[in-house]
Amino acid sequence: MAKTKGFMIAAPRSGSGKTTVTLGLLRALARRGLPVASFKCGPDYIDPAFHKIATGRESYNLDSWAMAGDMLDAIFARGAAGAEVVIAEGSMGLFDGVMKPGASGDGSSADIAARFGLPVMLVIDVSGQSQSAGAVALGFKNFHPDVKITGVILGNVASERHKAQAAHGVERAGIPVLGALPRGGVPVLPERHLGLVQAGEIENISAMIEALADVVEKCVDVEALLNSLPPLRGKAGWGVLQQTQQAELPPTLILPLKGGGDKKRIALARDVAFSFMYPHILAAWKDAGATVLPFSPLNNEAPDPSADLCWLPGGYPELYAEKLSGNRNFLQGLREFTKTKPVHGECGGYMVLGDTLVDKEGKSWPMAGLLPLTTSFAKRKIHLGYRAVTLTADSPIGKNGQLIRGHEFHYASIIEQGTAQALGEATDAGGTALGPVGQKIGPVSGTFFHAVA
Repeated sequence: MAKTKGFMIAAPRSGSGKTTVTLGLLRALARRGLPVASFKCGPDYIDPAFHKIATGRESYNLDSWAMAGDMLDAIFARGAAGAEVVIAEGSMGLFDGVMKPGASGDGSSADIAARFGLPVMLVIDVSGQSQSAGAVALGFKNFHPDVKITGVILGNVASERHKAQAAHGVERAGIPVLGALPRGGVPVLPERHLGLVQAGEIENISAMIEALADVVEKCVDVEALLNSLPPLRGKAGWGVLQQTQQAELPPTLILPLKGGGDKKRIALARDVAFSFMYPHILAAWKDAGATVLPFSPLNNEAPDPSADLCWLPGGYPELYAEKLSGNRNFLQGLREFTKTKPVHGECGGYMVLGDTLVDKEGKSWPMAGLLPLTTSFAKRKIHLGYRAVTLTADSPIGKNGQLIRGHEFHYASIIEQGTAQALGEATDAGGTALGPVGQKIGPVSGTFFHAVA
């Protein structure tokens, strides 16, 4: 493990090409036979699934606002075990976080780079500029004493002359340029309202990642990049990498098992409509001895009646509202399950537990009817941000009085809500009170809030 190398791919802002470069490098290294591990900074369900296809290994999230230090270390150890190269993909801009620290930091990618000693490969979209890219790189180089900018990859390069000018500016800042991606010469992954279309929905996704790797091999000096990296050290990285892949994840991750000593059987909805499940939470369940029993609502499957609880994660039920509404075996099986056992829904799962879901065309579709709730995707409004929720009722995500950290990210809104016990009281990342969130009636609970830790 002492020779494990790692770095972060980050950028000044969103939309700079971080995911393109990350996927291309992950596949390029993997097809050379190198054991390569990947991580995604911040709350993101979609990008890690692409990472997994690129490398064949599970990709985990690292989030300093939601996760305490021991949790970050355990997840990093789990993901990096056995790897020769570790690549973390940043989110938004490198230093973009919140103004009030959370569990262990402000949620920025820079927090993760500093904690694990990951030098940063900065991807700069140079459209509309040339030598000025050097000033951008220099500012990032000097902004944080514990974050090292080790190189730059230029993106959206229009010509060889453009490349030479931008590279000259960056090299004046004392930073090597290790690659340049041509404008219009890189495969583009399809997008939708919550980001990229899910990897599992793209028929030729492996071929697309292979094409990204071809571009990266052609346009980035991969050998120079690897040779520029020292073994990982960092404040936490050295000690963390001595741990094994079986290092136990902290109990705070074991959401449905909180407060209970028995090993549980968890019926988990898993298909393209219910896919937003963090790998670290699944790993923690299994570490605790839980048995996960997946079922597909889209295929009209009901939760296994032998399970102790049912979990409906978020995803895209709003895109499949008509089909879900007609899947009677799924809906009736869910209703039967709740007669004796708990069910929890996050975001999309919460919407399906309600009475009605209104699709983007404004058509109303009956759902499970287990919570007095009508949600609509017809008039989209973004709800985005970290949330700290103090639970006001017992549920599968914790006990009354517990603090759970996570986030919201959805466009659907509640347009009608009946009487039910609130699941918790929420604040945003700055501590501003947002009032009650979620609902609970008997064994059924749900909320738009995604739990992280």
